[in-house]
Amino acid sequence: MNYAVVLEPIVNQEFPAGHYYAHIPSLGLTTHGPGIDGARDAARDLLSLWIAEKRANHEPVLDSGECFFSTVEISEDAVHGA
Repeated sequence: MNYAVVLEPIVNQEFPAGHYYAHIPSLGLTTHGPGIDGARDAARDLLSLWIAEKRANHEPVLDSGECFFSTVEISEDAVHGA
């Protein structure tokens, strides 16, 4: 099974430096871990638990399919002008 994972540095002061969020967009799940590898491992663990729960409840488990990622730049003027 294959799921897209979007990794994003955590800038929240409550987390130690170097931690990353791991978002699984197709399932609406998010976890975190130390560094990119730690966040990917946390995502893998979360997916395993999610799949096990779905199977235990006899619910379908589907691959996420294609995933596209993009960024959008917003100028400071646009933010302050709103």
